[in-house]
Amino acid sequence: MQENKLSITSDGSHSIFSDQFQALYHSSHGAIQESMHVFIAAGLLPLLEQKSVNILEMGFGSGLNPLLTLIESEKSDHLIHFETVEAYPISLDQASQLNYLSQLNRGDLKDIFLKFHTAQSGELVRHGHFSFAKHLTKLEDAHFETKFDLVYYDAFSPLDQEELWTPEIFIHITTFLNPGAILVSYCCKGTFKRSLKAAGFQIEKIPGPPGKREMIRAVYP
Repeated sequence: MQENKLSITSDGSHSIFSDQFQALYHSSHGAIQESMHVFIAAGLLPLLEQKSVNILEMGFGSGLNPLLTLIESEKSDHLIHFETVEAYPISLDQASQLNYLSQLNRGDLKDIFLKFHTAQSGELVRHGHFSFAKHLTKLEDAHFETKFDLVYYDAFSPLDQEELWTPEIFIHITTFLNPGAILVSYCCKGTFKRSLKAAGFQIEKIPGPPGKREMIRAVYP
């Protein structure tokens, strides 16, 4: 378990500073704001014309992305299945200090949010139309039975975790994707774009969240 430092971002929501990687888990301009823009608005919402969506997340981290995705699932009868990969989980004590539930006025989701953090590797967790499984492993070692429609790529930056931005990593991911799957990420670096192209993705640069001019949305044909 990693025990790092909590940090308040500009929208009032917590992020975590990783001692191991010397980097914040989220944008300093706003953790919730960034996740809503990059993963919900640019990734999930365009797919909600489908009856069901399978999501793969790289980087469970603080658990913010599945929390926001669960909340979105409550707005309709869409079935959302969410699997996430995390090699360096934070402690339950630190997870319980995060202020996302109060910031979102969703104290009723405390038990399920903490369950995201305490779930065993591969354990299936259900809440309404939302199902969740966490894999405590490195991405390159992860294998899934599910085929995914959407990838939340939320690893630390290429400067901090270079090994997670290589062509080989994205080729590995494509083996678990449905045709037409979307990948979204806050990152827009040239190395990332070249790796996606090498793995067969078609790339689109779109406006980024506050503090970032652009982000990437990519489609796997």
